[in-house]
Formats: sequence, C-alpha cells, structure tokens
Amino acid sequence: MRILLTLLLLFSAGLGWAQDGTTSDKKAQKLYDLAKEDYRWNRWEGAEIKLTSAIERDDNYLDAMNLLAEVYIKMNRLDESKEWTKRVIEKNPNYSPNLILILAALEHHGSNYSLALPLYLQYLKIAPPESSNYQAAKLGAASCEYAEWAMKNPVEYDISNLGENVNSEHDEYFPALTADEGLLMFTRAVPVERGTYFLNDRNEDFFFSEKTENDTWGQSYNPGGPLNTQFNEGAPTLSPDGKYLIFTACDLGDMGSYGPDKKGFGRCDLFVSVRQGTRWSKPVNMGSTINSKHWESQPSFSSDGKTIYFIRGKYDRYGDQHTDIYVSEMVNGRWSQAKPLPKNINSDGGEESVFIHPDNQTLYFSSDGHIGLGKMDIFISRRQPDGSWGDPENLGYPINTSDHENSFHVSASGDYAIIASDREGGVGGMDLYKLKLPESAKPQKITYLKGKIKDAGTGKPLEAFFQLIDLNSGDTVVQALADKKTGDFLVVLPASEQYALSAEHDGYLFHSENFELDFSKSLSHYKKNIELQPMVTGSAVVLKNVFFDSDKFELKPKSKTELDRLAQLLKSNPELKIEIAGHTDNQGNAGANQVLSQNRAQAVRDFLVRVGIDEARLTYKGYGQTEPIATNETDEGRQQNRRTEFRIIEK
Repeated sequence: MRILLTLLLLFSAGLGWAQDGTTSDKKAQKLYDLAKEDYRWNRWEGAEIKLTSAIERDDNYLDAMNLLAEVYIKMNRLDESKEWTKRVIEKNPNYSPNLILILAALEHHGSNYSLALPLYLQYLKIAPPESSNYQAAKLGAASCEYAEWAMKNPVEYDISNLGENVNSEHDEYFPALTADEGLLMFTRAVPVERGTYFLNDRNEDFFFSEKTENDTWGQSYNPGGPLNTQFNEGAPTLSPDGKYLIFTACDLGDMGSYGPDKKGFGRCDLFVSVRQGTRWSKPVNMGSTINSKHWESQPSFSSDGKTIYFIRGKYDRYGDQHTDIYVSEMVNGRWSQAKPLPKNINSDGGEESVFIHPDNQTLYFSSDGHIGLGKMDIFISRRQPDGSWGDPENLGYPINTSDHENSFHVSASGDYAIIASDREGGVGGMDLYKLKLPESAKPQKITYLKGKIKDAGTGKPLEAFFQLIDLNSGDTVVQALADKKTGDFLVVLPASEQYALSAEHDGYLFHSENFELDFSKSLSHYKKNIELQPMVTGSAVVLKNVFFDSDKFELKPKSKTELDRLAQLLKSNPELKIEIAGHTDNQGNAGANQVLSQNRAQAVRDFLVRVGIDEARLTYKGYGQTEPIATNETDEGRQQNRRTEFRIIEK
C-alpha cells in the first residue's frame, strides 16, 4: 500500500468527520494555532515542539494529539504516529472513525498483519462502500490475509550476491542483460562533493560488466561519454543484441552534452543510443510521443524492437506523485503516442520497474496497489490469446516482503532474475543479486540465434538488414541491422516451431535460413555465420524457405514469404535474369527424381510470373539427384540435397 500518502489523506479527511477535540486552555489553543502555521510551511520540528507543549497543558486535547500524529507521519516517525493515534482512540473511540483505518495502515506498514486485519475489517463495517477509504481498507484487509498465507506457504528461494566485481560500497540498481547473458549493465550512484560540476550530491552513471570464460562477472567499468555525463543517467534497457540502449536522463536543464539546442520535455526523459563496434552514439531524445511534461523512466524494450514499456510519473493536486506503466509501439518507423496499460495492471497505487521478457509474452513490474505484503511487491502478468494482459499475480514470499522490491530483470533463459536489494551481508548499500526463479514465476521458454554477416569473398563485415519470420503465422518476429563494424547480430527465438531468417544488403543476393526448433532438446542458443554473395553472374542462393510435400511439387503456403522476397529482388534489379534449379536426394528412381525437380523449379517460376515478373527473365531446370551438396548417407545430408535455388545468369 502507499502507506504515507494514504495516511496523510486519511488525516486530512478525518478532520471533517471528527467529533469535538478542542480545549478550554487558551495558551494550549494558541500553541496549537502556531503549530498549524508551522505545519503549513513544512516546519515539522517546530510543530512537534508546540503540539507537545499544548498536550502537556491539556492531556485531553485530541485535536493537538491528532495533528501531532500527522506531523510524525510527515517526519517518517511512524511508530510515534501509531502511539499518538492509539491515545486518541483510547480517549474517545468516536473522535474520528478514520483513525481506525489510520491505525490499521500503521500496523500494516510495520508488518503486523494480525493486528492490522481486524482494524481493516472493523472500518469496513462503518465506512460508506462508495468511498475511496472503503476501497483502501478492502485492499488492506485482502493484503493482510494474503501476507499471512504467503508467509506460511513460501515459494522456492535461492539468492546470491553478484560479488565485488559488480557491487561496490555505493548503490547499484536497475540491471539490464543482453539475451546471451554476456553483458550486464546497471546504474551506480556515486557520491560527489557539492560545488563540483555535478548538479546533485550524488551522480548516477552507467557501469558494465562482462561474463568471463568461467561464468563469473568481470570487473565492472564506466563506459564514459557520451553515455555518462554530469547529469543523472539510469534505468537502462538493452535490445537483445546489446546494440540499442534506451535509458533515463534527469535534471536536463538545457540538455548539456545531449544537445545544447534542444530542451527536454520534462524533468526526466527517455533517450536512445546505438552501439557500433565498441562505440556508442550520442544519445537522442525519443521525442514527444514518448516523453511528456511529466517524467519518464525505467524503460523496457521488447525483443522484437517494436514496443517499449516505461514508467510515467505525474503529480496530483496535492503534490503527490503517481506512477503508471505506459506503452508505445513502432508504427511505420515512428513511435506511437504512448498510452497507459489497462486498469487491471495500473492500479490506484503506483507501478514501477516494468520489464517485458524477451519472450514478449510475460510482463513483470512492481506495485503497491495490488494485493501484496506491504510496500512495493513484484508481480507477473501473462499475455492472453486476445493480446490483452492477464490479471497480475504476486510472486510470493520471500521474493516479496514487507519492504520495497523492484529493479527486477529476468534472464532470457528464464531461470533467474537479477534484483537490487540492501539486505544485510552485501558489499555495501544497494547491491545486485541473482535470484533463482520458481517455476510459477518463469516466462515462456526461448532461445536465441547469434552470428556474423560478412561478404562471402572478402570476409568484410556487413551492416545487413535481417528479418526473422514465424512461418506458421507469417508474422515478422524481429527486424534489425547487423553491427556496422563487426557484422554481429543476435535475435531472440520465442517458443514457435519454425522460423525463416533472411539477410539482405545492397549489391548482394539475399540469404535465407530455416530453423525448426525442438525445445525438448533444451538448446540454450544457436550460432550461424552468414556469407552474402555479391550480385554477380554465377552467384547462387539456396531458397531454404520454399517447401513442398514429399514427392509433390505444389508449393506449400508458407513458401510465400520467401518467394515474395525473391520477387522483390527481381523488381528492384530489373537487369537480373535468373535460373531456378530443382534438386533431389538419391532416394528412389533417378528418372522420377528428375521429373520431380523439374516440376518444382517450374512451380517457383510460375509463382514469380503470377506476381508480375517477366517470364523472359526466368529459366528453370530440374537437376534431379545429379548435383548433391552433401552426403546422401545421412538424413541431414539428404535434406540439404533436397533444395530449390536460383542462380544469376545475366546481370
């Protein structure tokens, strides 16, 4: 629950419902009036002294006791607030019914669930059901009941500190991992002296740590500019390949090194930077469809590169901050206007630390507005068949406790999460920990494909455009560019059965690859280096995503994606003429294989003609079993020999 905010609102509301709690002692009344003036100007210590003196003059002065309890809320001295609230109730149970709810919330804040629950239930009997206080009490009662149950039924729990190579004497939080779990990025808050060029008494910067060969984290390091500046940077999210970084920058002023000619939209905005080789580009503001006059933070970038989730904070008319999860989608190369997630996710409380798993189906976030153990708890929501988000589920105790839990990042494998905690036994301050996830909290199983794209002749890395398509649905799972300096690429493969991967670059023939995944084999990842053939006479490409039934030559529907790509290549290069070749393995009759390969090549030619390619640019030929590219002694070899390909015969 949002204890402090709830309590302060209750105190304010309680004054209108209170019975007489005044005093006949004029000096006590004067002290009370002066204390109210101190309260108005946030002079808490002065208000405390005056109210204490007033109560000493009249120990039945309930208005003064009530205000003193509220002052202690402002000073975050909750135990003292609880004691004064109890005194008022003991002296006059009818003074203000809201005090029952206030006392319940104070007991709840102290994890005294067995004491808080009957107070919540007592308040529910007297509060108007249509009131916001009634709803707060209802949530409080349900949370206490859940907390008592959860503590008696703990989930599987195994946690370990990431060690001194990552953690320091300072605070570390907001972790982010690449999909191969080889690079860890996080925020570190380093104290700085006032009067330096830093704007605050601590500076938030990014740090990196890379996985070593013995599966430990290497010494963390500061990447320097242009990512880190004299401003605060934090809450990063990485694309699965670590190429794109989206993060929060605050205290923007005139934007400093981010662009002196451009101001930020709000106190904190989201920025994006792109890595080429080992260098990061100058961060760029993500624009007005994402950033606003409020503040935006804690982004999470989906593995398909199409969606970004983040937290937006707004201040209400009381000056209190409210945070919700927002989402924006990439449409025609631009980010759409951000919208809040629905009410079953965004509660009347606050949401923080949103994280979309690379499976793109599992959402994690922290909230104090859903049924939980106290302050911020971590919840999981799963995407439903209709695309909506299911109702959140609490991850349970002891993952969640009565304290704040956030900064939650789940590995691509789904086996563990990295969280931030200031628990005893750490290196210092807030540390990063590895938490083994129980089965109930795991995302869908995924794997990933990584490799390099290069020129087949020279070996030069190519900034090739690649797409990953789910052949069963025809949907594009991800599309991106390989690294310009290294040719590296990495794409996440969510739980599907068959994928088509294509790579394209100007002046080269496209490359196609087919993946039939068997998750029962539990492969953590796949590796594939791709060599693109220059677009010259004689160059050939195997069409690995053209499919026929056994001994048939009718094209299967899922061949369309590949053949559309070939048609587009021919339309973009009208000078090209190609030969389409069909091949078989050596099983069965050689003559029958020759006819089958000829018919399959013709089927591809006919498709291209139907979509507008001049048949004068197309020839086709069946080679049967005469040109194997692998052994026919194994199933895998025979599968490679059963292929359709095209070759440039004129350019």
